[in-house]
Amino acid sequence: MSDNTSGAETLGATSSDDTTNPAEKDPADWVTGDEPMTAPQRSYLDTLAREAGEELSADLNKAEASEHIERLQEKTGRSPS
Repeated sequence: MSDNTSGAETLGATSSDDTTNPAEKDPADWVTGDEPMTAPQRSYLDTLAREAGEELSADLNKAEASEHIERLQEKTGRSPS
């Protein structure tokens, strides 16, 4: 990929005013956040919910699943940070 010196916006580029790590983007802002959760999300969420003694809806979208995963990781002590 070449440098963009024209100042035009490009896909995948990080502008000087955008220092946000895409992996840390709020799930509510995801472009695909309203799609159904993925199979890996569903499996991990099932494990976390069981460990936490909670029941969750099985029809969550990607963003909702991600938010529950983060919350349940904290609750169960599985948080990566």
